[in-house]
Amino acid sequence: MNFTEIANMRQSCRSYDATREVEREKLDAILESARLAPSACNGQPYHITVCRGDSAAAVAKATQSMGMNKFASDAPIMLVISEEPYTRTAALGAKVKGNDYRSIDIGIVAAYITAEAAANGLGTCILGWFDDEKIREICDLKYPVRLVITLGYATAGDSLREKKRKDIDKLVSEK
Repeated sequence: MNFTEIANMRQSCRSYDATREVEREKLDAILESARLAPSACNGQPYHITVCRGDSAAAVAKATQSMGMNKFASDAPIMLVISEEPYTRTAALGAKVKGNDYRSIDIGIVAAYITAEAAANGLGTCILGWFDDEKIREICDLKYPVRLVITLGYATAGDSLREKKRKDIDKLVSEK
């Protein structure tokens, strides 16, 4: 499967098969892809906490205030991505250029995680709605949580939806 095929088949999964566990080798492949993701100055300013069982249930609950993310309770794995300090060179570059490289790097690692999951037949959904304080307590994290990714097998009836994206000429220009 090439990358364009993966990009076409990857979608936010909101219907997980709660009875189907993710195989260790598939989880390891996803985590290895995350490890290989590029980052500013190769600093990898993030930490990934893999939550299963009771910790996954607790993290899922911490994403569900105000009726949000109800589907998260059925995902067997929650990947919590927390921020870590910059390396010295990345910190200097961020200060000089006024750019938040950590957020960029966390977005890149999330893309690698979701693409590798799709290539392995797994569903994901990137969540930005959560209780940071509660998840930090559950996962014993020192630094802020930036994203939570649900991971598991989609239910049998969860078919591929049509992608709704901007037209290429609205998205891209050439000079």
